[in-house]
Amino acid sequence: MDQMRAVICFPDGDASSGSETRPLMLETVLFCPVLEWMGQKLKAEGVRRFFVVCGPKFAEDARRCFAPEDDVTVSDQIPALREFLEGAGRAAVLPCAMLPLELEGGENPACLTDAGTLRAGWHDSCGGAVPGGETLPGWTAVRDLACLQRVELRCRDRIVQAHAEAGVRFLDSSAVYIDPRVKIGRGTVVLPGTILRGKTVIGGDCEIGPNTMIRECTVGSGTTVNASQLNESTVGSRTNVGPFAYVRPNSHIGDDIKVGDFVEIKNSTIGSGTKISHLTYVGDSDVGEHVNFGCGTVTTNYDGFKKYRCTIGDRAFIGCNTNLIAPVKIGAGAYTAAGSTVTRDVPDDALAIARERETVKEGWAARRRALHEPKK
Repeated sequence: MDQMRAVICFPDGDASSGSETRPLMLETVLFCPVLEWMGQKLKAEGVRRFFVVCGPKFAEDARRCFAPEDDVTVSDQIPALREFLEGAGRAAVLPCAMLPLELEGGENPACLTDAGTLRAGWHDSCGGAVPGGETLPGWTAVRDLACLQRVELRCRDRIVQAHAEAGVRFLDSSAVYIDPRVKIGRGTVVLPGTILRGKTVIGGDCEIGPNTMIRECTVGSGTTVNASQLNESTVGSRTNVGPFAYVRPNSHIGDDIKVGDFVEIKNSTIGSGTKISHLTYVGDSDVGEHVNFGCGTVTTNYDGFKKYRCTIGDRAFIGCNTNLIAPVKIGAGAYTAAGSTVTRDVPDDALAIARERETVKEGWAARRRALHEPKK
């Protein structure tokens, strides 16, 4: 199919600009729109130019199913289609929502036909019966949401099988859900309850799961992600995430890092070798290398109106239950005493103590009980 063209048609009604119905072509199977499934297979078979018959209401959604550099026309205008079909050559025609499966008893209206014949036949409207052509193998039509649901698990099994053949291990292939756009390196183990979405890339020799969701992320080799959620971020190599960690978008976590239980990271950069072991929130922060976060640390980045960033230098030691009131800078090698609320910058190699001196009042507790407990 070298340099082939493809015409993909939304069914009648879905293509019209007045339709309120979301086209089946834009429904997702394993988190990926059906139209993107179609485009991926066609590109793998050599198709380089696409015409998607779709009205303006859903045109932008349809265009997003292709890469920015793809040669794609989205229109429901017959002059545009006729111009697309000008010249010699053949065109693949997919007249409805289809998935790249060959199922026994499945309907396959996809065909390969002469572009000139197709141009002459489609003179009144985009779509309709395809003139001439031969069946294009490897496709199954999906006509409704119930059909999508029936074939979704078939698609899941195909994806898992392809990754297994490439050297990925699954302890229970029926308990994972992987987007067709995901890439996984050889030697990685995927445990039950794992969901991998979007254009996620997992390196080799990782352990992912159990009960983990990773969406639109890049994860380096040798990393473990256990019972956690990662979103639109990058994680380096040999890093341990979880259990019960939450990484929010635009976070960049380096190599050899510990992101432990009940840690949340948001819009932050974490330098290699840093340890954030438990019960900590790091938001809108730039953290250096080999920093240690004590339990209960919070970067207080929001004042009710605006958000501010914290900066923490290399080898800093943040004591337990420290509040860093952004914008504040902790210098390289500096310490904060446990229980401190830090509001001013801390120089390199300094110790910040921001808490009231302990006061002990002898007998206070006994007197309080005497006031409130019933008399015997």
